[in-house]
Amino acid sequence: MREYDLSSASWRKSSYSGGNGGEDCVEVADGVPGVVPVRDSKLPSGDILMIGADAWAEFIAAIR
Repeated sequence: MREYDLSSASWRKSSYSGGNGGEDCVEVADGVPGVVPVRDSKLPSGDILMIGADAWAEFIAAIR
């Protein structure tokens, strides 16, 4: 399994966040080659799901 250094990752919240000031949503980090790191905004030090960039693009296209 490959490891990624996300210590300086720039996280952004989903533009679809709603209610509660947008605290209850997912965050993604840009700029990691080949993958899209995803985490729960309520647990920024929690687990991170690494999704392949192609799979992420397909997922986003499907929900739009």
